Amino acid sequence: MNPKISDFGMARTFAMNELEANTNRIVGTHGYMSPEYVMNGIVSMKSDVYSFGVLVLEIISSKKNNGSYDTERPLNLVGYAWQLWNEGKALELMDPTLDESCSPDEVIRCIHVGLLCVQDRAADRPTMSDVVSMLTNDTMALSKPKQPAFYINISSDYEEPEVTEIKLEVCSVNDVTISRMEGR
Repeated sequence: MNPKISDFGMARTFAMNELEANTNRIVGTHGYMSPEYVMNGIVSMKSDVYSFGVLVLEIISSKKNNGSYDTERPLNLVGYAWQLWNEGKALELMDPTLDESCSPDEVIRCIHVGLLCVQDRAADRPTMSDVVSMLTNDTMALSKPKQPAFYINISSDYEEPEVTEIKLEVCSVNDVTISRMEGR
């Protein structure tokens, strides 16, 4: 029940007495890193909860998070799961080979817990001990998941839009420009 940061190699950057840390370099496996870490370099106990939620959705669907699973919109697995959840079609996420080994209620509950784990804001995500309780106690009431952090994943057959040529206007009478170098 002790979280170990999203990737094995990162565990050494997080001290035992810290609840949150800021890293100088973003490292990890894309698709499993929490949005607060990717965007701001902030690692917390809830970073692993995010990664676990992605893993739960991958296990249920037998699909990788970094693929594209919607023909109309290029969504990764988390985005696709969220879309199906909102449309009331969450069971479509399930790998058909699981059909015989588990009940639809169990699958829906696992998807629900997975979506709670991948919510955009770390504060909205449950703790890992709460996740274990949610998965082992089927009478425990679950809150409604909020929109997860997900990205648009451009598939390999995506075509770049055609860029029209723009005629540049000459703004200098003698073709000389001055550049001022300033730090941010």
